[in-house]
Amino acid sequence: MKKLDIGLVGLGVMGENLALNLLSKGFSVSGFDLDAGKRANFDARTQASNAEAANSLSALVNGLQQPRCIWLMVPAGAAVDAVLAELTPLLASGDVLMDGGNTLYTDTQRRLQALEGSGILYVGAGVSGGEEGALRGPALMPGGSAAAWPRLRPMLQAIAAQTEDGTPCCEWMGPGGSGHFVKMVHNGIEYADMQTICEAYALMHQMLGMRPIEMSAVFRDWNQGELSSYLIGITADILAFTDPETGQPLLDQILDTAEQKGTGKWASQVALDLGVTAPTIANAVFARTISALQTERVQAAKVLAGPQATPAPERASVLPRLERALLAAKICAYAQGFCLLRAADIENQWQLPMGTVASVWRAGCIIRARLLQDIRRAFDGAPDLNNLLMDPHFSGVMARCQQDLREVVALGALHGVAMPSFMSALSYYDAYRSARLPANLLQAQRDYFGAHTYQRIERPGQFHTRWTD
Repeated sequence: MKKLDIGLVGLGVMGENLALNLLSKGFSVSGFDLDAGKRANFDARTQASNAEAANSLSALVNGLQQPRCIWLMVPAGAAVDAVLAELTPLLASGDVLMDGGNTLYTDTQRRLQALEGSGILYVGAGVSGGEEGALRGPALMPGGSAAAWPRLRPMLQAIAAQTEDGTPCCEWMGPGGSGHFVKMVHNGIEYADMQTICEAYALMHQMLGMRPIEMSAVFRDWNQGELSSYLIGITADILAFTDPETGQPLLDQILDTAEQKGTGKWASQVALDLGVTAPTIANAVFARTISALQTERVQAAKVLAGPQATPAPERASVLPRLERALLAAKICAYAQGFCLLRAADIENQWQLPMGTVASVWRAGCIIRARLLQDIRRAFDGAPDLNNLLMDPHFSGVMARCQQDLREVVALGALHGVAMPSFMSALSYYDAYRSARLPANLLQAQRDYFGAHTYQRIERPGQFHTRWTD
């Protein structure tokens, strides 16, 4: 029997759809899952195609052409280690192992180190696009053992999403855990992007009294302009959807508590570890954690005072400002994400291709958006750009939109609408553009109570003052 091109371990929704994508592009696939039902389902869905469902990892390995290529799509963490423990003894030098789950990048680096000297080529690949993307074209961010890329490239670029100019949304990110790091930052930006959209919806709903179908029309209009993106588009669809059981907007029937899988939290933690300012990403994570306190919030709503009732402004005056404020907040979130990428790149010496990262995100992934084209241009023109806000195009957009961001944040505060992402984006922008911050007082306080010293403006060195007799 002819040996197959690639093995796929983990036949859940993502794994199975990636396998079907590979098959549609002419590659042969062997699939394995511990769950016999998933193996049977895969076998049924791939009848009359160049695929087989292996009954064991050893059968999967033996059915692959050499050097073997195996793609893991299993839950991050212990499950990956368990599969690797069973799988690696079956492999030989030159074989490729790729983890496509939402794995913490330090785990990928640990596994790379563990495989050093074995000849096995290990890759950590970010995969974005959800169920539909996996089937029709995801954005892929592989990194790790560079020698694996020539083997993987034809397959991964064949199944990846393509931009309007035909560029595949898949390129090599670099060594170590770079691929999974890029995907983690993608998800951090995704958290912030989703939260700012939710806050715009909250302002429309709570302050302007707009019905979901009215908001849907606004989001559809926004999706034709600078805010054009996958998330804006699906928000318009969600707001227009009617619950078949009640005949009411389905969104109104959904409990207001959000879940998370950890990548946004990781991005926030790593930002703190690297000393990178990413408040809009972190506040989006905190917005999810406070949403989980739904029972407490219902009780608090009966006890805690809010602002005095204020007449709502005219929709026609608010909505254009809200559109521009949302664009400004989104740009700040992307700026924070790329600063995090830059800091990790310096720390790990990955040599991340920033323009390429933006290009890979232009299609297939959840944060695909029109502005990524301008982000790609910014980094192609200035690869060492410290902050996206310093690019002439984006500094110009912020100059045009920053007053709207201020006014929208003020409206949210005056009407008691929680807007942590909008507010943090504005604070980030104002702090970054400040030639002088009140940190001089903060450092004086530290010196006062802990003799931590301070630096002076007019001469170098560390100084300490006895502040009291």
